[in-house]
Amino acid sequence: QVQLVESGGGLVQPGGSLRLSCAASGFTFSTNTVNWYRQAAGKERELVAASTSGGPYIKYADSVKGRFTLSRDNAKNTVYLQMNSLNSDDTAVYYCNVVRWTGTVWGQGIQVTVSS
Repeated sequence: QVQLVESGGGLVQPGGSLRLSCAASGFTFSTNTVNWYRQAAGKERELVAASTSGGPYIKYADSVKGRFTLSRDNAKNTVYLQMNSLNSDDTAVYYCNVVRWTGTVWGQGIQVTVSS
């Protein structure tokens, strides 16, 4: 079964850090484009970070540049999103996806809440 499973979300105080993981099963993605998106309540889904065709170039949204880092562990078939200096604007459901020739695979999403 082809799927992506996110983990590592939760509640964090402003200024804190979280690391999200996105593990793939049923396929490998070492040469695929991998993205992290997020969707806050009442807002459209936005692209947070993108790693194209296996890297090494990674693009970030201006709102997270310098604070978030996307990394890939192809041996573990997992992609990560390290999030530092979090603020309330980062509160959202975060999704990973992998672009495959058969179609894009999405994870189920994971909640990140930044609040004191």
